Amino acid sequence: MELRILPGNIANMIAAGEVVQRPASVVKELMENSVDAGASQVTVIIGDSGRTLIQVIDDGCGMTPDDAVLCFERHATSKIATAEDLQEIMTFGFRGEALASIAAVAEVTLKTRTATCETGCQVEMAGSSHVSTTEVSTPVGTNIAVRNLFYNIPARRKFLKSDNVELKHITEEFTRVALTRPGIGFSLSHNGKDIYVLRPAKSLKYRIMDLLGTSVAADLVDLSAETSLISLRGFAGRPDTAKKTLGNQFFFVNGRYFRSPYLHKAVMRAYEGLIPEGVTPAYFLYIETDPGSVDVNISPTKSEVKFEDDSLVFQVVYATIKETLGKNSFAGDIDFSNPEANEMPVLGRHFNEYKPDTVPQLELDSGYDPFKPMFQDEGHTPARYPGNNYVDHREDYGKLFEDKALPVSQTLILGGRYIVTPAKDGMMVVNVRRARERVLYDRALAALTKEGHVTQTNMFPIKVQVGAANRLVFDSKSSLLSSLGFDISPFGTDTIVVNGVPEGFSGQPGKVETMVQDLLLILSDDSVSLPGVMESAMAEKIALLGASSCDPLSSPMEARALMDSLLSSANPELTISGKKTMAVLTMAQIDKLF
Repeated sequence: MELRILPGNIANMIAAGEVVQRPASVVKELMENSVDAGASQVTVIIGDSGRTLIQVIDDGCGMTPDDAVLCFERHATSKIATAEDLQEIMTFGFRGEALASIAAVAEVTLKTRTATCETGCQVEMAGSSHVSTTEVSTPVGTNIAVRNLFYNIPARRKFLKSDNVELKHITEEFTRVALTRPGIGFSLSHNGKDIYVLRPAKSLKYRIMDLLGTSVAADLVDLSAETSLISLRGFAGRPDTAKKTLGNQFFFVNGRYFRSPYLHKAVMRAYEGLIPEGVTPAYFLYIETDPGSVDVNISPTKSEVKFEDDSLVFQVVYATIKETLGKNSFAGDIDFSNPEANEMPVLGRHFNEYKPDTVPQLELDSGYDPFKPMFQDEGHTPARYPGNNYVDHREDYGKLFEDKALPVSQTLILGGRYIVTPAKDGMMVVNVRRARERVLYDRALAALTKEGHVTQTNMFPIKVQVGAANRLVFDSKSSLLSSLGFDISPFGTDTIVVNGVPEGFSGQPGKVETMVQDLLLILSDDSVSLPGVMESAMAEKIALLGASSCDPLSSPMEARALMDSLLSSANPELTISGKKTMAVLTMAQIDKLF
């Protein structure tokens, strides 16, 4: 087998496979170049979620005509001249692969001018080939437009996700860069519509507020620490605002965003005992250290780093957050390392929303006769329970009930968890949560298969700030949500308004906000896509969400309505996961208890 050197265009396409994975990758690289060029304003313009256009305009230092052509060559960089320079990297880009990789898989037009030149130049590239260089009139700075991404790699283009998914990735990369430089103005627009218009911020917290909303910024507490190896500053989220959905978790080192499952564990350990299992707090952690003690070159996308002493950084992050939470009275004086310490409940900020507004009132049944037997003898002819048409191969639940409809007064609610009602020669006990799960699953599946839905309108519309990236998720699933019975409309660029929810869901403001977070988690899961399987999986998740957010049963009438719906199901005995919804206790079984 003969060895050969790959042609430059093929080598660039291979490099592009590492650096340019999707449109968001191009946005990241170009924005970072603008920041490195000393820009005070960076404008990002997107067309068709990056498929047809990604344009980044800045007012940075610009390039000379010679550099404008040279920048598309592999390993062309102004950041590194010697091997020692690799130990002192403080800029975003430094390997000189980004523009060469982008030009290998797209059509690129670059306009640029320096302050010392009266005119600028325009360079056009396509598929790693230089098309032309011309003199143009252009402001100081750089304007680079990337069109028809992956036009020469159809397979890569085919595997891009939906427009809303790709745009969500773009907003995430935009957010990460904007969070590193609060003093720079940034803007992002898509198909002519502004998503973000960020002016230079007075502080990092103002930038967080402009990007993610006042509700996110208000739930953060400041933290800082100084050690001989690193300095740490930033913000940690209040424990009672931790969410089931991952989001607003950021690590930065020397002004560069990075991912670190290892340091994420340090954060989660600091919150132990303060948040329930399955939720994650928000955090924005900025680490400053000697560039020589951190390697930022361990992955092609530079999204991972390696510290000289990872364990020490872990301890600083853990100790700083734990101390901060304690100072803000979230941890109190409880010693969570002591196994004999009392467990104290943590009350969320929405606690008061769940307190009853009025004292519960006793309901009296004036027609109740204590001397009348609750259970009839076997001489009566059994009849179906009202609304029930289910016949099981083991039991016909309709035959457990009497000819006439049971009085509501004979339907009892135990602790809000169980419904007890008389049955022939015994009684039936129904698990309320599981019954709701079964009923909501059937309704959701019917809605997903175009059999209709029922929406209950909230007394007042409820605004929920979800962030610009998550708003895109709701926008992309609007027809699906509507089919399920959710009445959700957009508001601004980062907020949704919940006007109504499916029948059986709670419309209380606090519960609606929690429901939205859970719903976002469901909508973001693309793991199931097979027809038939997808509808069933989605219906099951919606049912679990609804069953957990329902208001408590408040009257026997509501209990009877739930019983009617349950026994009208094609399979009332079991939830979709196979758990029992009901049990029948016969008189013989009850007699054995005494």
